[in-house]
Amino acid sequence: MDKKDIKTIFLDYDGTLHDSLHVYAPAFRKAYRHLVENHGLEEKRWADAELGQFLGMTPKEMWDIFGADLPEEVKAEASTILGQEMQRLVEDGHARLFDNALATLSDLKKKGYKLIFISNCKNYYMHAHAKVFGLDDYFDRMVCSDTFADIEAKHLVLARVKKDFPERMAIVGDRHHDMEAGRKNNLLTIAARYGFGDSDELEEADHTIEDITELQKVF
Repeated sequence: MDKKDIKTIFLDYDGTLHDSLHVYAPAFRKAYRHLVENHGLEEKRWADAELGQFLGMTPKEMWDIFGADLPEEVKAEASTILGQEMQRLVEDGHARLFDNALATLSDLKKKGYKLIFISNCKNYYMHAHAKVFGLDDYFDRMVCSDTFADIEAKHLVLARVKKDFPERMAIVGDRHHDMEAGRKNNLLTIAARYGFGDSDELEEADHTIEDITELQKVF
């Protein structure tokens, strides 16, 4: 697919536009400390580099990596703590977008592209960021895995919403979920190598970028 034919661009958020560790790392450590103190999880010091692997995952995927034996209600409890702390940090001004992320969105919008926010986040998280950064001014629609009660996988969310937008389409993201969503929906895939995915996750992407501003040259 030639990138010159693209009309609609789906953009992942965490690790693509949002430098997530500023809010994710302290929130994760708070939730993990709760699990250690109240549910017997082994004490561990988590480096930021380790925590990056969890960004873009669903809560179930994340907790199952190191807490698969925890009861589901305990995982849900920890997810609530994590989510509430992230929201507090966002609302208190600790969230950071990658440099020139909004300028890049503005450039793409001025060029006439339909821009769609697509993320594995929760609705409250999406709306909190939209309010803080004025994301509604840039995106034609904002959707996340929490938008639809009956589906969670990103490729299925994308399949549900893409019919509402002009063909042809591209997706930009930093994790294998984004590349899978693009492949399964016949979209051009653009890997954000500066994000939190490793090289193996992104090796089959159609294009790669090393900085968000490079999208202004791609499109």
